[in-house]
Amino acid sequence: MNIIAIDIGNTNITTALFLDDIESGLEKTSGSDLAKLAEIFKKFWEKIPVSKSAKDKTKRDGVIVVASVKSEWTENVRQIFKEQLNEKILEIGIGKNVPLPMELDVDEPRKVGVDRIMCAFAAYSVVENAVVVADFGTAVTIDLVSEKGVFLGGTILPGFEASADALNRFAPALPKLEKVQTPKKPFGRNTNEAINNGLYYSAIGALETITRLYSEHIGTWPQTVMTGGGMAVIKDGCDFADSFVTDLAVKGIVLTYKKYVEEKS
Repeated sequence: MNIIAIDIGNTNITTALFLDDIESGLEKTSGSDLAKLAEIFKKFWEKIPVSKSAKDKTKRDGVIVVASVKSEWTENVRQIFKEQLNEKILEIGIGKNVPLPMELDVDEPRKVGVDRIMCAFAAYSVVENAVVVADFGTAVTIDLVSEKGVFLGGTILPGFEASADALNRFAPALPKLEKVQTPKKPFGRNTNEAINNGLYYSAIGALETITRLYSEHIGTWPQTVMTGGGMAVIKDGCDFADSFVTDLAVKGIVLTYKKYVEEKS
């Protein structure tokens, strides 16, 4: 199966190419950079082989599947494929082209970010048991999936950049930390180091504490899967986590579409 999986987030759009179910390319860019997006889409689409069975001999044997939390960027993607490649996209979500792949036991299913569901489904598809899925991005989401594969909800925290910006905005005497790094010592010897360490250890501490609370609630210790752009910074401090997976959402998009096709057939 040939798929272009597109994860539209709050900060970036991640586009991944899967040829015969094997990841064959991945690029990230801003959803506002239409020229770059078009370049990536065209490059990936041209790598998909032409369909042998289609009447139109220029028709390629692939699909474009999108999971989005930003509607205006979704429209950008839709227009690029329609106007420049004469192709339609398929969206994942409630009431969309492709339904969500798992049950949501939450108060307002429509308000749960589809990226959270993609990560949760990808993790559960491998673990096949209760699992905590932590995505360290613009926001940090720490979600829980039951042993039966039901999405139970989660917690949402500010990501590193949002936290650093808030400290600077509400306490102007504190400098704006540009990048969180692994601390040299547990205690900062200057203000920058103190802020860095606070953000670093608060992220690790939150994940560890929340995972423990989840485990106490369900009566078993779930596996913990981490992903997201901020994962690399803190993974060495998370020896309690089981797996570290880059770009988990696009893998969830592919698995969701495959499940949809199997159930439809």
